[in-house]
Amino acid sequence: MSKNLKLSLALITAALVVLVVALLAAGNDSGSEQARPDDSPGTGVLVREDSPRLSDGGDAVFVEFLDFECEACIALYPTIEDLRERYGDRVTFVVRHMPLHDNSMAAALAAEAAAEQGQFEAMYRKLFDTPEQWGHQQTPQMDTFFGYAEELGLDMDRFESAYNDPATLERIERG
Repeated sequence: MSKNLKLSLALITAALVVLVVALLAAGNDSGSEQARPDDSPGTGVLVREDSPRLSDGGDAVFVEFLDFECEACIALYPTIEDLRERYGDRVTFVVRHMPLHDNSMAAALAAEAAAEQGQFEAMYRKLFDTPEQWGHQQTPQMDTFFGYAEELGLDMDRFESAYNDPATLERIERG
């Protein structure tokens, strides 16, 4: 990893931590009842009804635009998981897809197809835990993703149907 990439990741991580802490502090300073994240002004733009959620807290919303194949996203994954562990009961962690690499769209489709069976987080973890198996390949990795779905015990007919559904692709492309 280059020195510039390390520095960029450190700055992004620091900014994310500061943002979460500031949002939590602002939520704690208020004596009034906090609005739910989906009810807060402006969150409708960032948090849609169909946006996958990794946690559901009431104090703040953290929206991650991610690409499962992106080196920076992969490098930040442990930091995001640490933030989720610390603040997941208070912060709603939301995922939005931004597939930019060769197999990113197929990975996003797999995550969304798993979400149809309530297993978004399990597939999210599997994809981030195994990028060396499927990432940055010149060949499509759909078989790998279907294998992950089988490992997770998903109904494969439902998974395939959701994976191939144009509505799933449209949801991802909306970002």
